[in-house]
Amino acid sequence: MTRLFQDGRKDFGWPGLERFAKPRKWSGSDRGFTQCGAIPGHPNLKTAIVLAGGAANGIPVTPGRPGTIQVMHSLTPLSRLLILFPVILVALASPVLTAPALAQGEWEITPEGELALERGLSWLARTQGSQGNWESNDLGLVSLGALAFLSAGHMPGRGKYGDNVNRALQYVVKNAKPSGLLNIADAQRDLYNHGLTSFVLGQAYGMTDDPQIGKTLDKALKLIANTQCDDGGWDYRARRQVHGHDLSLSVMQAKALRSAVDSGFEVRNDVIKLAIQSVRDHYKADNGARGMDERAKEGGGQFTYDGTRTTVAMAACGVVCLQEFGQYDDWRIPKNLEVISKEISRLRAVKGNGEVPFDAYTLYYVGQALYQAGGDPWRQNYPLLRDHLITSQLHKPENPAEDGSWRDTRWVHQKQGHLYGTAVGCFILAIPNRYLPILQEGKIEGLREKLGQK
Repeated sequence: MTRLFQDGRKDFGWPGLERFAKPRKWSGSDRGFTQCGAIPGHPNLKTAIVLAGGAANGIPVTPGRPGTIQVMHSLTPLSRLLILFPVILVALASPVLTAPALAQGEWEITPEGELALERGLSWLARTQGSQGNWESNDLGLVSLGALAFLSAGHMPGRGKYGDNVNRALQYVVKNAKPSGLLNIADAQRDLYNHGLTSFVLGQAYGMTDDPQIGKTLDKALKLIANTQCDDGGWDYRARRQVHGHDLSLSVMQAKALRSAVDSGFEVRNDVIKLAIQSVRDHYKADNGARGMDERAKEGGGQFTYDGTRTTVAMAACGVVCLQEFGQYDDWRIPKNLEVISKEISRLRAVKGNGEVPFDAYTLYYVGQALYQAGGDPWRQNYPLLRDHLITSQLHKPENPAEDGSWRDTRWVHQKQGHLYGTAVGCFILAIPNRYLPILQEGKIEGLREKLGQK
């Protein structure tokens, strides 16, 4: 039995349907059906196959693995359309199927959260400016603006915010340097902007197959590999040297590399292996043991900025890095999730003060760390982050320059701070929609083998 779910937010269309057959696996929800994500270009079309044995409509189900399917890339465009056509007819004839198929339940998505997300997107669209860059020359921040729209299911050139997404991505692409570097600000921000922008381009390419984005991304990935330091980390500037600077740079590049793998790009195995080693070297146990020292397994501990300084942000960054590289069973992950959960329990939102939980940088990685881990850490903590954002969002109808926004509380200020806070706030609220390729996939079976790992 095959059903197609509709979230009712946008009209149906047909271009991009053929990309549904891109080979990927999605984890099934605890409601017993496989979640296959949105059809690129049509994020309100989401598929869910109820596994009652055998294959549905000719789409093969992995034997012995309820909750997982593989959509075959070898299908011809005509075959794909013949498979999907009866599915689409069922969807169009089934008005009762209006809930987002990919949400786990009301505990993830609430009407208040959806309204806050829309108000945040409206602020981003209203303040973007003619160049599409929110008056910022930090390509990473501009890319986060694009990511907010993409994560809410808005595609370049289509629908309500299509023009906003397109202008932000085009601003990034046209400002890429011949070397592949995605930074036009101060050189000290080279790999912050480059890594973050590369990640967003990877997600955009995975949703659109835009050749212009693909060409830019390919050069960006080569630069990441070529600037990796001898110890597996990266420096703030786009240069190779003996030692990387800190974990915050590694997580930026880790997400870019994983995003590229998801979109079909090749990433050198030696780059991945060195990066994993560098991340683990940043772990410090409460007993003083560090890195790969066996004593580090004893008691508590967490990831550090530079081997010594511990922050919630770095705890989240370490978890994200290991998850992105397929190290799902690493013993360091639950230890850092404990740190994150403890700090979230201490948060207190102030109504309408515009402040994101923690700061925009920390929130961005905390949300992803929890989502990637899934289970209790996600279920227990995500509603707290979501409701904090709902409570703190600025409500100033008389001031369109601020109404619907959030602001960063630490790193970026003034209008750029509102861009940073609002883009991240929208991204966090949109995660349960699972529109982005990297959010659809979760734990990819065989990722370790794909990356040449043991």
